Amino acid sequence: MPYASITGWGHYAPPNVVTNDDLARHMDTNDEWIRSRSGIRERRFAEEGETTATMSVESGKRALDRAGLEPEDLDLILVASSSPDYLTPPVSSQVQHGLGAPGVGAMQITVGCTGWVYALVTAEQFIKTGAYQNILVVGTELISRWLSWENRSTAVLFGDGSGAVVVQASDEPAGILGHVLGSDGSGAEDIIVPAGGVAYPLTHERLDANEYNVKMNGREVFRFATRIMGSALDEALARADRTVEDIDLFVPHQANARIIEYAANEAGLPHEKVVVNVDRYGNTSAASVPLALAEALDEGRARPGDTIAFVAFGAGLTWASAIFQLSTTVPALASVTAGPEQKTAVTEAGV
Repeated sequence: MPYASITGWGHYAPPNVVTNDDLARHMDTNDEWIRSRSGIRERRFAEEGETTATMSVESGKRALDRAGLEPEDLDLILVASSSPDYLTPPVSSQVQHGLGAPGVGAMQITVGCTGWVYALVTAEQFIKTGAYQNILVVGTELISRWLSWENRSTAVLFGDGSGAVVVQASDEPAGILGHVLGSDGSGAEDIIVPAGGVAYPLTHERLDANEYNVKMNGREVFRFATRIMGSALDEALARADRTVEDIDLFVPHQANARIIEYAANEAGLPHEKVVVNVDRYGNTSAASVPLALAEALDEGRARPGDTIAFVAFGAGLTWASAIFQLSTTVPALASVTAGPEQKTAVTEAGV
């Protein structure tokens, strides 16, 4: 049975940086209010002409370059996103075309902020069965166009971005050691875009009521997140026959610095093992884990053979966790070394 190895990675964030002070010019908020509640100081918003497909193509190309593959070498493309360019066609087909991968199968996975971890687990199954050799796993969100500037509780939290990895079949031990995928639809309305689907099609009245914007019950989501992240991590570790001490790098969903801090402290993980970039990107939903992973790998924060823990939660409500072992023989990993001023997880939010 082949192993599933991450051999390339890449990320893309729009060049348009939006600070807390920028938002304060358009709504009743300020830098201190946003930082104290979320740890976010800035985020990226897509510019005119940028879409979920174009951002996915950019991060995907970077991942392929790092892996030394051409688009036509791919057997499958998985795109995790809850903000596709259209309800139909799936954005995955646009990404396949944009990459220049004719005829390659492509699938969109829509599971909220947990989507990329779901997609990574899905890719692993295709690799382990021998069905495919080379799979591109992308997580991309363009949420800024779904935000209401009249609702500061959500408008200040989200940003746009994309992250991707190449997963390849390998004879060397690597891949997911244990994973957990979960869902609780009783909390569906805690994170929701009410109108635009078949249940509540868009009407003039619903547009006027901003029902096509993201709505979130922040208090309930915070309670859910602080409860589920620890249990999902513990369960994945148990399935992997590993302990917290075996984790070399923890890459959580970047929703809120306070939630990340709580999860790390509960698990007993030291700050230097925790990846945090929510202060610079905000919550990029399904893009947050692969974007954070790609940055961490670029910075040399993980070495060949290291064990990485992924945990995410999001709309659905859903959750996902995976314990992933990096291969010891990936040239792209071996070529990245940590500099003397390697970044830590400490941010101005205190995480």
